[in-house]
Amino acid sequence: MPELTYREAVRDGLVQAMRADDRVFIMGEDIAEMGGSMGVTQGLLDEFGSERVRNTPISEMAIVGAGIGAAMAGMRPVVEIMYEDFLTLSLEQIVNQAAKHRYMSGGQITVPLTIRTQGGAGWSPGAQHAQQLEAWLVHVPGLKVAYPSTPQDVRGLLWTAIHDDNPVVVFEHRLLYPVKGEVSEELEPIPLGKARVVREGTDVTVIAIGPLVHRALEAAKQAEEEGISVEIVDPRTLQPLDEEALVASVKKTNRAVVAHEAVTRMGFGAEVTAVLQHQAFDYLDAPIERVGAKFTPLAFAPVMEQYVIPHAEDVLAAIKRTVGK
Repeated sequence: MPELTYREAVRDGLVQAMRADDRVFIMGEDIAEMGGSMGVTQGLLDEFGSERVRNTPISEMAIVGAGIGAAMAGMRPVVEIMYEDFLTLSLEQIVNQAAKHRYMSGGQITVPLTIRTQGGAGWSPGAQHAQQLEAWLVHVPGLKVAYPSTPQDVRGLLWTAIHDDNPVVVFEHRLLYPVKGEVSEELEPIPLGKARVVREGTDVTVIAIGPLVHRALEAAKQAEEEGISVEIVDPRTLQPLDEEALVASVKKTNRAVVAHEAVTRMGFGAEVTAVLQHQAFDYLDAPIERVGAKFTPLAFAPVMEQYVIPHAEDVLAAIKRTVGK
């Protein structure tokens, strides 16, 4: 199997979708000649031209609004919001327009819009360029939300998102772009709502998303040295959520840790915890542990930023608490 970086896998997913269907086009700030702020769309302008690789004004509401209109008119646009913090500027279009039109039209109108965005801490971007806001959008009926953690997953989920007749928001973490991983020779679409067991274990389940999948793997290796067997499950899509897979794992291990980089207060992990409490309560041998960022804006100073966000050591400490060590 070939090896690609996460960045290359995103690009490959876009390229293959655009080659397969002329209705697929991309637009966003500086995505053409510059290749995007994170270098994801480099080279696409040369192959597909300015009609299908479109630079936009610096207006997130206009970017998403134009994408919605194009989707309703029969295209399959992929719009890029440079930082997920800036999704806040387009929430009216996402929440009140994209998410509602199919329902309000009785299914007569579809909105096959894909919104790509990236963010996350760990490289000192400051409080306005590093937030993790996935829980905001999971709360909105009519939207689908994906958060791939590997090159294989981001390519397969992006393909599926582009071909879905509903709006899909795909979150990408800034620190994952250089991460390498094996990908299949042929692009394999990954269904939305299908979790992946990253690591088999018997003592405790860690349900992690985004970069916390990789930090959970580090924690699991350390826990193994202390005789603790850790199973790691990556939901991959937050909406729809593969509740069956998460519950099955916890019924197997009888303990659970939920981990994400967003703040714990009202975060995605709170919903996962509620699902587990409701569907696997009788199987739990210990309280569910939650790992996330401290409830504070992210500082620019690296040492303060690192203090706020969760690390492998935090996941390991939660694992130990739940097994009583």
